[in-house]
Amino acid sequence: MTVMLLTTKCVEKPWGRHDLWPGFADPAPGTPPIGEIWFEAPADAAPDLLVKYLFTSEKLSVQVHPDDDAARAAGHPRGKDEAWLILAARPGATIAIGTLAPMSQDALRAAALDGSIEQLLDWKPVTAGDFFYSPAGTVHAIGAGITLVEVQQNVDLTYRLYDYGRARALHLEAGVAVSDAKPFIAQTAPGVIGGDRTILAEGPKFVVERWQGGDHALALPEGVSGWLVPLAGRGSADGVSWRAGECLMLAGQVTVTASADSDLLFAYPGDTRLLG
Repeated sequence: MTVMLLTTKCVEKPWGRHDLWPGFADPAPGTPPIGEIWFEAPADAAPDLLVKYLFTSEKLSVQVHPDDDAARAAGHPRGKDEAWLILAARPGATIAIGTLAPMSQDALRAAALDGSIEQLLDWKPVTAGDFFYSPAGTVHAIGAGITLVEVQQNVDLTYRLYDYGRARALHLEAGVAVSDAKPFIAQTAPGVIGGDRTILAEGPKFVVERWQGGDHALALPEGVSGWLVPLAGRGSADGVSWRAGECLMLAGQVTVTASADSDLLFAYPGDTRLLG
């Protein structure tokens, strides 16, 4: 067994906030807002996945990520599927995922250039507990007033299509080339498969589970790591203590013990859930 408590990295963002999530210290007044918190493994670990929290006070850019083939052609190790679990959302908060109708590359490019792309996206109202798996190629944008946890393929590769007039670099041609601009169709997932185990996503690039408190015995296949993300509560994994706001990377056979009030995410690469 291997249990590793990952390093926490706070990322300042102009669209971030000073009120974060239980388990994290709020930044001091007058300091830059925090938009993301990353959980990092040692550089030599080269993990398949990356887990982040996001805290938004403004809309994020309209963006897209390439798939594995397009990313590798551009010199990157992999593409980027990602998934979001909404932890909190102010009234009226939305996420844009997919377009209202299929769009050609020329139409997408023109809409990004004239700003009409914002009205052509499918802005979905969100509340705590909502979950989205966003495949590579999906045109999307995270709205304001949202706290979420993100599981993604581990690559820092984003193409901005539109940024509301902000003075940040866009990647229009690269983004248009990898976009699959069409209405979003949510993938089906098994859902609740036990009293304390829910499968939120089962592939194609990773599995995301949600657990309640109690004991959870894991047997990860050789060469496969899992990410344990405590959203609430506290406990241990083979003697390594954890609490909400931390993240652990697990390998091999591990027993996770969680307090009764715990709420946990568990993510691992692949397209098939673990037995048990």
